[in-house]
Amino acid sequence: MKRATRMLIGFGCMALLLISWVVAITADSDYERQDMLIRQALSLTNDGIYIRAVPLLEEAVGFNTTRTIEAETELKRVYLALIEQPGFRRRYTELLSRQMNRADATAEIFAEAAEYFLSISRLNEALNILIEGISRTGSQHLIDMYEAHRYAFTINRTGFEDVTAIFGSTIQVKMDGYWGLASADGTLLIPAEYEKISTFSVDRAIVMRDGVISAVDRNNNRIALLHEDATDFGNFADNRLPLIIDGRWYRATGEFEMGIADFEMVGMHSEGNAAAKQGGRWGVIDGGANWIIPPEHDGIIKDELGRAFGQGAVFVRNGSSVTLLVNGERVGSAFEDARPFGREGYAAVKSDGRWGFINTAGEVVIDFRFEDALSFGQHMAAVKINGLWGYISLLGNEAIEPQFLQAKSFSDGSAPVLTERGWQFITLIEFRRGAGL
Repeated sequence: MKRATRMLIGFGCMALLLISWVVAITADSDYERQDMLIRQALSLTNDGIYIRAVPLLEEAVGFNTTRTIEAETELKRVYLALIEQPGFRRRYTELLSRQMNRADATAEIFAEAAEYFLSISRLNEALNILIEGISRTGSQHLIDMYEAHRYAFTINRTGFEDVTAIFGSTIQVKMDGYWGLASADGTLLIPAEYEKISTFSVDRAIVMRDGVISAVDRNNNRIALLHEDATDFGNFADNRLPLIIDGRWYRATGEFEMGIADFEMVGMHSEGNAAAKQGGRWGVIDGGANWIIPPEHDGIIKDELGRAFGQGAVFVRNGSSVTLLVNGERVGSAFEDARPFGREGYAAVKSDGRWGFINTAGEVVIDFRFEDALSFGQHMAAVKINGLWGYISLLGNEAIEPQFLQAKSFSDGSAPVLTERGWQFITLIEFRRGAGL
């Protein structure tokens, strides 16, 4: 029994040795065959004979040795030399794809692939590759490449006489002296046929034609009519519409149900609150017309739509100073001027004649170096440098170089910009592909 066991063990060891020898011989054979193929291919490519090197290198990359990556690198070089010929663009990108799909894919492979797609103006593919490469390698180089290209944009051809800020994926636009409503990228939704139009909210916009105030839906159907004798109205949000009746400001719902509180002036609601003036002083009211900030200030800073409240914060003016209130309490230092906070990001503030940015804690996060600025919208802010407007990122870095006569905040991946053709819309390519920001 012991003898049989010893024999079995002996046969097993011999078998293992035989297998190891075969594997070693095969590996040597693979390496030598691959080495020969690479040397033959290099001899051809050195003479500029690329087409004959292709089958040699394609066979060489089929071996699994320490020189396989070298063979792949040389094969990609050959593919690029023949890239304009049928089939070689596909072969090159397929080889890149195989390399990127490996568990040990390096940042250099992702960078090479992204650079190639950028070179042929296929930004979407390049951004996708960079995002994947960043998630798998954490490479700072890939992050830098992504930041350098993520703000590429297209610009629409339509020019408008005037526009407001984007709100709720739509924007008020003016053509031939009349107002209508467009989508965030400038596509006209409601024809420009009104003397005035409000922001679009709760499935409607408020419009005025021939002095008659009514509500219309997105298809421009009238869905409500105001019977009160109002002379003007503000922007509509949070189911609250400011109206002027007999010289006083009231608020109504989208169905024109009138509230009883009256004010000297009321702004647009944002985050459920609105700036309001009473007794010559300004404060902030909530949806029920209750004062959450008493009317004891010279002014409340509002944006062009009339919004004052954002991220629980509001700027108040007293004399020549502007201060930030968060939850009704003063935060940080005083400034010369400010723009209200948006739904996210930092607010633009002015000090010593220049504009910078603060957070809701009142801390300066981007220094005072701009001629003018708007608060952040969608992680970007419009800034004025040397007389022209462009955009910066939350890090304060240039995202879109200053080139516009005027610019407004981003929303839904688009922003209105003033060019020599009038107001046009730029749309980030990255946002258009559905990646968001």
